[in-house]
Amino acid sequence: MALQVAVLISGEGTNLQAILDSVHGQGGVEVVGVAASRAEAQGLRRAEAARVETAVFSAGDHGDRERRDEALGDWLEHCGVDLVVLAGWMEILSPEFIHRFAGRVLNVHPSLLPSFPGIRAVEQAIEHGVRVTGVTVHFVDAEVDSGPIVLQQALELAYDREVDEVEREVHAIEHRLLPRAIRLIAAGAVSADPGNPRRVRIDPSLDSEGARGENG
Repeated sequence: MALQVAVLISGEGTNLQAILDSVHGQGGVEVVGVAASRAEAQGLRRAEAARVETAVFSAGDHGDRERRDEALGDWLEHCGVDLVVLAGWMEILSPEFIHRFAGRVLNVHPSLLPSFPGIRAVEQAIEHGVRVTGVTVHFVDAEVDSGPIVLQQALELAYDREVDEVEREVHAIEHRLLPRAIRLIAAGAVSADPGNPRRVRIDPSLDSEGARGENG
């Protein structure tokens, strides 16, 4: 049976497009729903073009974040979702939502966590003068960008780099790494380390894309 995936977005939806193009309807993955935090999110148009069910869940329309997240969770369960993917979802999800979908929420972040969590990660890295940044795909827990890491890929930074240039390269990595993580989960290649819940195991025999240096 295919892994039923829902994608949560807030804006343009370029990571959503990468998922639709490279994993939707392939390798045992089916995107069954796309939810946005804003009705004007362009990613909704991408989902509609792919004939994927869409919905909008604005906190303002539900009174507060907790009630919004409850309605969002009900919709996800109605869709029969196995995995929730945050792909540019610019909202903090309530602890109740994270508990409800524990171990089934995946996020992509534009840094090598635990460095530079939260907003402005690329700008933080450049301002801090690091020589290496990158992208992390991780499971979501109750804290901000602190859940177990599934995949990481590094990006070297030259001494003088513009934010826009680095963001383009980071997005290109995101568009490869996030779909790869979804494929690994669909293949049953991802599991928690029973000896350390902070660590995620990836079965190399089920990782057909096993590029060196990308595993967390």
